[in-house]
Amino acid sequence: MTIRLQAVGLAHPGGLVALKDIDLDIRPGERVAIIGPSGAGKTTLLRLLATGIQATSGHAEVLGEQPGALSARRLRQLRTRIGLVHQSPPLPPRQRVVTAVLAGRLGTWSLGRALVSLCYPLDIAGVREALAPLDIEDKLFARCDQLSGGQLQRVGIARVLYQRADLILADEPVSAMDPVLAAHTLALLNRIAAERGATLVASLHAVELALAHFPRVIGLRGGQLLFDRAADAVTEADLTELYRNEGLARSTDETAQAAAPLRAAPRCL
Repeated sequence: MTIRLQAVGLAHPGGLVALKDIDLDIRPGERVAIIGPSGAGKTTLLRLLATGIQATSGHAEVLGEQPGALSARRLRQLRTRIGLVHQSPPLPPRQRVVTAVLAGRLGTWSLGRALVSLCYPLDIAGVREALAPLDIEDKLFARCDQLSGGQLQRVGIARVLYQRADLILADEPVSAMDPVLAAHTLALLNRIAAERGATLVASLHAVELALAHFPRVIGLRGGQLLFDRAADAVTEADLTELYRNEGLARSTDETAQAAAPLRAAPRCL
């Protein structure tokens, strides 16, 4: 298994429980979307899978390793195989796009090569190749503070594609993009992951994108798995229960209206 979680729980130091009794198996090469209301624990779950935080209970395996049992050196090695796409990529404002993308392989480079690359990009052709399918090849030497939010998200995706990670974790990777560009980007990410045999797990607020682009969808609510189904098996009742009474006055009728067009949405797998 790429991911195996058994009765995993996570409580923050203040006592707030973020994840409760999560049982989850994800096989190599699967492409999975995680949906759920704000505060459901989606980002926390991705951070745990990225080994940025550790479970406080249960058993967790990522890429065949138990992160909590690894030495610092082996944990760093494991992280070179995991690519994390942030909703707001943490890119220094004055950094050039080419340098930001090259950072995807810093974990596998020697210190000397990494330092040289900061001054003179060593693989411009490779970066250009990662940027081209995302339609931002022309931003190769632009500074990050000159880019829009959607362009920054695409730079973050390009960095993970350049990294060639075995496990790609994407936290709201298209939230700053318009609907057409978001759909194109998710279709591209799914296609490249499938071609490389990489496992892809993405959290999304846009339910229609999750159902249209991912074969498997997980519903997370209150830190617990509410459902785990094939995308074409997710029902309007599932979505109503997932988003019920979240203090946003989202009624059953609104949920049904949002879900109705999804049944006819084209699947880009």
